[in-house]
Amino acid sequence: MPSNLYTLDNSIVQSEMARKSDVPSPYYGEPSKFDPTFRGPISNRSCTDVFCCVIFIIVILGYIALGTVAWLHGDPRKVIYPTDSYGQFCGQKGTPNAKKSILFYFNILKCANPAVLINLQCPTTQMCVSKCPDRFATYTDMQLQYQITAAPWEYYRLFCKPGFNNPTKPVAQVLRDEDCPSMIVPSRPFLQRCFPDFITLNGTLTVAKRTHFKDALDKARSVTELRDAANGITGLVDAKEVGMKIVEDYAASWNWILIGLVIALVVSLIFILLLRFTAGLLLWFTIIAVILVIAYGIWHCYLEFSLLRQQPGADVTIVDIGFQTDVTVYLHLSQTWLIFLIALCTIEASILIILIFLRRRVWIAIALLREGSKAVSYIMSTLFYPIITFLLLAICISYFSVTSVFLASSGDAIYKVMAAEPNCMYANKTCDPETFNKTNVSKTCPGAQCTFAFYGGETPYHRYLFILQLSNLLIFLWLVNFIIALGQCTLAGAFASYYWARRKPQDIPTCPLFSSFSRAIRYHTGSLAFGALILALVQMARVILEYLDSKLKGASNVAARFLLCCLKCCFWCLERFIKFMNRNAYIMIAIYGKCFCTSARDAFCLLMRNVVRVAVLDRVTDFLLFLGKVLIAGSVGVIAFFFFTHKIPIVQEDVPTLHYYWVPLLTVIFGSYLIAHGFFSVYAMCVDTLFLCFCEDLERNDGSPEKPFLMSAELHSILRKTEHH
Repeated sequence: MPSNLYTLDNSIVQSEMARKSDVPSPYYGEPSKFDPTFRGPISNRSCTDVFCCVIFIIVILGYIALGTVAWLHGDPRKVIYPTDSYGQFCGQKGTPNAKKSILFYFNILKCANPAVLINLQCPTTQMCVSKCPDRFATYTDMQLQYQITAAPWEYYRLFCKPGFNNPTKPVAQVLRDEDCPSMIVPSRPFLQRCFPDFITLNGTLTVAKRTHFKDALDKARSVTELRDAANGITGLVDAKEVGMKIVEDYAASWNWILIGLVIALVVSLIFILLLRFTAGLLLWFTIIAVILVIAYGIWHCYLEFSLLRQQPGADVTIVDIGFQTDVTVYLHLSQTWLIFLIALCTIEASILIILIFLRRRVWIAIALLREGSKAVSYIMSTLFYPIITFLLLAICISYFSVTSVFLASSGDAIYKVMAAEPNCMYANKTCDPETFNKTNVSKTCPGAQCTFAFYGGETPYHRYLFILQLSNLLIFLWLVNFIIALGQCTLAGAFASYYWARRKPQDIPTCPLFSSFSRAIRYHTGSLAFGALILALVQMARVILEYLDSKLKGASNVAARFLLCCLKCCFWCLERFIKFMNRNAYIMIAIYGKCFCTSARDAFCLLMRNVVRVAVLDRVTDFLLFLGKVLIAGSVGVIAFFFFTHKIPIVQEDVPTLHYYWVPLLTVIFGSYLIAHGFFSVYAMCVDTLFLCFCEDLERNDGSPEKPFLMSAELHSILRKTEHH
């Protein structure tokens, strides 16, 4: 290995000389003094940030109370089942609508779009039915046919109000009282609601192979009017069909997906074990392999782009063809391969630039990763700690989801006047469906209906329901960040006990992971909650900004959108910075047992005194770990691609028949990356902890017999730290 790989920048050498002289920095605090009794994480410690701990416990108890109140007032059936104009659930067992699980709209032409339909705010009578109509018919035609046979009425009455049995009632009075729909059209259930059965034949939109039909007034209507009333419903139907095919693909390939994820698990374990003995060789192999794979991708994309550019019709843009359920359509466009080509070239160039300009740091990062692999091998239980984090997060997410549903379904049925005319003075006013016909609203606003709008109330609980939902979200973010902080502090304590052990592994404490977890819970719950709260508030602000951005998407105020974009960017940067500071603060808490603010200050000062290493070395290790995750996910993904595309002759007959081979393929790739990330997240925390301990070691010790370094001999030699220096 060339000797110049071990040289350091003059600035780093000077900073190390300054540290050895123990000259305090006027900006970044004093270096740590030598303590001959220091042996790693302090065991004799006291509770920190007690006030925040008390507040955190009170908030958790309040969160439990909030969930209980929501449970008492909420009714998930209001979310699960559609509701008719009388506030009754469709399909609810034990009610007259038990066998009527589908919602039917008397006049769907009055509905503006699917969003209005799904929110049950369409100004027409809505009724629960057992099935959707399967034919065209009008009330007028039914009356004419009723004079000959009662069969048309027996079918038509299925879609009339319950109890109405007067087929000879004048059409005008039936439509005025909305006893029956003026017409019915062939429909099919979607989202438990009857929507027109749109079918495209030879590029023409039809319903039951018809493009026109007549309403109750014998007026010719077009199928496009139904499409406009249910704007976007064809896209939703296509999405439903795609969803059903995806479910079928999962059902046919779930066992092979599971095998792929098991392979990813085994490969991740083998990769981590190999790092223990061949870190340098394995990491350089990873780097070279990723570069070669991307280079092959660039060559393949260029080849496809060159071939398609010569074919007629392949120059159509992605925007022109719009959304297609068959993703292979996009692979026949030259623009698709051009986008892939540019993206891969950018990634390849970035990797090469990093390697060229940071090659010295790569060697140091590899040494740090090798040291991390030793720590993980001595404390193998840390590899399984992400399972605990996953379980705690699953509980937290489940509780948040259930509470949100119960809060959203709290309250009584609220009815409002749905006017057919836009200038009705009673529009959107609350009403009582039992007394509505006795009022003069229907006379003032012809065609107005008192229909169910939403669930709510006038009690303080219902008035502050929105505030309770925001509180639910904020506490959820707080708890999620606390669980992550607990995991980081626990792992940091375990790995710090490894670093500060003078004789490895003899001086490593028994059960270091459990001891670190116990210390974090017993003494530092308040500190972890403090850091998690700061991050949760920033994340809450980002959620609010995203909500405002969605509301201003169609606004013409350029200045407001620009200001909002700047705020979103600033808060994103702030969140990244706080995450970085919290992570290092938790490491200091795990080692020294100080409060959050003191630990954050000490970590910040220590990092700023090693700013060159922080800016370069720490990021290089993250980059190498990221390449490892990409290599594992990519390798398993390549195998899955050849398998699901029938390109492995040995197992070709066992490959299931799929609608979209990319469904299990993407699942395997994404799942493999998550599995690799779970293992490498422990590795990343180990490296960050060792890096901070390494910086602290440089300041506490000078390599003399009285103050020996605790870093490994390899790190010692790479940084040109001799015991006589």
